[in-house]
Amino acid sequence: MVRLILILTSALLATSCVSNETTPDTHPGLPAGRPNIVLIVADDLGIGDLGCYNAESKVATASLDQLAREGMRFTDAHSPSAVCTPTRYATLTGRYSWRSRLTRGVLQGYNRLLIEPEQPTIASFLKKHGYSTGCIGKWHLGLGSYDADQPRARTNYDEPFDAGPHTVGFDRVCIIPASLDMPPYVWIVGDRPEQLPTASTPGSQRRWAGGGGFWRKGAMSPDFDFEGVLPRIGDESVEFIADASSREAPFFLYVPLAAPHTPWVPTEQYQGATEAGWYGDFVHQVDATIGKILAAIDRAGVRESTIVIVTSDNGSHWPARQIEQYGHRANLNFRGQKADIHEGGHRVPFIARWPERVRAGSVAPATIGLHDIYATVIELLGEQPSPNEASDSASFCAVLEDPSTTLDHSLVHHSLSGVFAIRRDRWKLIAALGSGGFTEPKRVIPEEGGPTGQLYDLESDPEEQHNLWLDEPDVVTALLAELDTIRSHAGSNRPSEQ
Repeated sequence: MVRLILILTSALLATSCVSNETTPDTHPGLPAGRPNIVLIVADDLGIGDLGCYNAESKVATASLDQLAREGMRFTDAHSPSAVCTPTRYATLTGRYSWRSRLTRGVLQGYNRLLIEPEQPTIASFLKKHGYSTGCIGKWHLGLGSYDADQPRARTNYDEPFDAGPHTVGFDRVCIIPASLDMPPYVWIVGDRPEQLPTASTPGSQRRWAGGGGFWRKGAMSPDFDFEGVLPRIGDESVEFIADASSREAPFFLYVPLAAPHTPWVPTEQYQGATEAGWYGDFVHQVDATIGKILAAIDRAGVRESTIVIVTSDNGSHWPARQIEQYGHRANLNFRGQKADIHEGGHRVPFIARWPERVRAGSVAPATIGLHDIYATVIELLGEQPSPNEASDSASFCAVLEDPSTTLDHSLVHHSLSGVFAIRRDRWKLIAALGSGGFTEPKRVIPEEGGPTGQLYDLESDPEEQHNLWLDEPDVVTALLAELDTIRSHAGSNRPSEQ
């Protein structure tokens, strides 16, 4: 057991098995050119929604299943947070969101930009290296400069934004500000609203309460159409690919989908298409939208030279009553759902296709996080990160080369209410009792002499049913120490920190 403690604690500076010293010359498998990159991040899509992960899914996902056959499917991928804003921050910056001003919860539609002015992003990195860049979909990272002296200052939609996706590396921007159930309901093109939000909506109740799909009351553009958001994201993405692929420069397209998050508003074509109600129908439309984007890549003739990654920002918001009603397990058999610290909150689908390099039909068991995409992109280009770049990110290039590769680094998980967990190999430690999210009990007060947190052996207990906190005190001590070190020191997973 002493040896186990030493192994765990010595791993504080561990990283992926691919060093940042690697270059295209010493990595013979990588192509000489710089690939196009299309990163599609669905909103609340569960790992069990996809047929390629769940043979008993009640939703047909033909496009994603085909993508998995053509690429690599990861089985142990995780969103950095169990909710959307912090995952988006970490994905684009390679830095955990709890290091920013957002230590719990999510932003709203009137919050200022969360990404710090000096913080590099995947987009700014790729733009610096000659890529054309686009962001199309749900932004949810704030608009307008944040002023620490006026932390409650609201975004002004009546004038161009001085900060937003256009200031963190994106050339082309077509977004909605936040979730599709958060006001204001408006399209942003470039640095300003396409149409001012001068109208309003009284809001809508959830489908099971007789409403048209849940969204909050608030300001909206006169022509805003909830059902039209997902189709427009698909159409704008197709247009970007056609335009960008006609140029000599490679391109990076970031598509943060606004679905299948509430409101569940599939268009008429998809209504009633699945056995999982309005949610399942919306998932089915998400799959079709991704299929349109993949078809655009093929039409542009850039399939071989384009990396496509499809994943989700967190687990599905699919409580037990929905499982019972439809017999559909959106989060497979994992415990919990969106917002929770348990696996259902943050274990997500992750498929990567790159015909020039990734083995078709491969399955990778390596543990990765969405924040690791940034370091992977840096290595793919044979570059080095700057001191404040991708500080919590570790490359998984080696896994793309060989799906049997395992990575020697830890992940930190984070729930809606700010509960921390750490994953190291088979062990997962949660530094509190309860779900920390939507599922009851959200918080549990420790009993005298009882466990103060949770420890699970995910190899033998992936459903997190047996808390080993009191049975493995040495593991608890080592993991708590590692979590504390990571939280105290940015970049603890960086190769350059060794």
